[in-house]
Order: sequence, then C-alpha cells, then structure tokens
Amino acid sequence: MPPVSRNRLFSRPGASLTRTAFYVLLSLSTEERDGEQLLGDVALSSAGRVIAPPTLATTLKRLLGGGMIVEVERAAYRLTRRGRTQLASELLRIESALEPVRIRP
Repeated sequence: MPPVSRNRLFSRPGASLTRTAFYVLLSLSTEERDGEQLLGDVALSSAGRVIAPPTLATTLKRLLGGGMIVEVERAAYRLTRRGRTQLASELLRIESALEPVRIRP
C-alpha cells in the first residue's frame, strides 16, 4: 500500500493534526489572521514554540487544500466549518488521551 501524502491526511475526517496545524487552527478559532499574526499567536499559545515561515506556508497550503481554512484577503485566513469540526475533534482526542492520567481528588 503506497504511503498517504500529508495533503490527503489533512482532508481525512478524524485524522490527527500535526502540532503546527493544531496551533494554526486554534489561533484562527478566535479571529482572522495573516501569516505574521499567526506566527506571533502560535508562539504565545504554545508556550514559545516557534514556527519557521516556510513551515507555516506549507501548513497553510495543506489546510487550504483540506478545506479547513479559507483565504479572506491577501494573506489573511479564516477557519471554515470543517476546520472548526476538525479542531473540536482534535481537542476531544487530546482530552481523551489525558483522562487516564488526570489526578483525581
């Protein structure tokens, strides 16, 4: 079976997101942003994780191709309904993974 390209993974419902894609979708869940704003917001929301501009560009291209974001202005992006659904699924997946290790009172 041939390997599945990352572009196709981004469009598969229920597929786990890359860390960069997760933080980009999380950033866009609050407002439209351009690339520079995304870089700054991802660094803030991820406790300092720095994304190189080429990595962001590749991620944006894949998210656009997967229908999770749309370009609303020149280099500004907005989350789509599909992107919100994918982000919500990823958050549930993360919560489920953490549930067994949570400290209970």
